Amino acid sequence: MSEPESPSTSAGSGPASGGSSEPTVEASLRVVVRGRVQGVGYRDFVYMRARFLGLRGYVRNLPDMCSVEVVAEGDRAGLEQLLDYLREGSRGARVDGLDVTWGEPTRRHTTFGVAY
Repeated sequence: MSEPESPSTSAGSGPASGGSSEPTVEASLRVVVRGRVQGVGYRDFVYMRARFLGLRGYVRNLPDMCSVEVVAEGDRAGLEQLLDYLREGSRGARVDGLDVTWGEPTRRHTTFGVAY
């Protein structure tokens, strides 16, 4: 049986496709978002956008009660778009800062989810 919900990287899928036959450049991203980002729907906001972009990884609240961790892998253009969304935040959120770390994809995740 094949893996469930494996994101497609073929041309024509996701917002980064432009009909180009260039190979997709994959990367990983870890972001700690600081501000009023807990209790305001921020995790759901991130989850919906990451899934739309075809990314893999997770979002979770951190124990300090004022930050959220986002770990995502996928095409570089999608990750950069996710960063824009993270800066914007959900309605009711206030993003004070992002700690961003880029890396190589581990392919540890097959989909994007909310971790607890």
